[in-house]
Amino acid sequence: GRPRNILDDPFVVRANREQIAGEILFTYDPTPGTWMYNWDSDRSEDAELAVSLGFVYRHLPTTQDAAIGILPDGRTTFAFPGAAPAKDLWEIHSRLVSKLSSDFGFIANIYAGDAQGNGSDARLIRRYGIDLRMIYKEVKLTSFARINDWGPYDYHRDYNLTFPLQLMADISTSLKKPDWFELPNTEIGLRATYRTLDRYSPRYAPTYKPDASGALVPDPEAVGFDNGNEWEIRTYVRINIGK
Repeated sequence: GRPRNILDDPFVVRANREQIAGEILFTYDPTPGTWMYNWDSDRSEDAELAVSLGFVYRHLPTTQDAAIGILPDGRTTFAFPGAAPAKDLWEIHSRLVSKLSSDFGFIANIYAGDAQGNGSDARLIRRYGIDLRMIYKEVKLTSFARINDWGPYDYHRDYNLTFPLQLMADISTSLKKPDWFELPNTEIGLRATYRTLDRYSPRYAPTYKPDASGALVPDPEAVGFDNGNEWEIRTYVRINIGK
């Protein structure tokens, strides 16, 4: 029958999907006085190198109730016709924190594994990625590289929209040493973003075909075309007049 959803049914279960799961986590932290799992460890961790490595395996024997989507007008909601199917998922992830000196440090998060979208699309993705932040004196670098992963917005995972490759680098300088957290600061910076697109990506239009009304629409399923790409370079100045 129809899967339950929060719009039409009095009782819906989404978050606690039936599963049997296991996780193992290894940690190397030579300075336990600044615990690696503190909420503010990005800032407080002072080890020359602290590392965590984890593996998660989930056996999901059933599907789940339908999620809610939002139409392009940003206001109208609807229930997906189903949910991701039963599947076994795995993920490996690692976090590295290095504070080599008071002037230089970096934090990296690395992951790889299988994942499912929030909506009704049954496609299983295998994604890889790394997020890297680095501070040297008054210069801060924020960057990431993601392969076969969702885009930056919630609806990308809702509709299972992925990009073959996503790259971003943001370098900035400020009047004082930057914070590891994204707090208001006076700074000037340069940000570059690059993505490739395929038939699972939004805005991919290798060619066009007429629809039922005769209007030309993108044909992302057309064969014989290379991946598309999009890029952006921006400069910015932020001024903080608070404390």
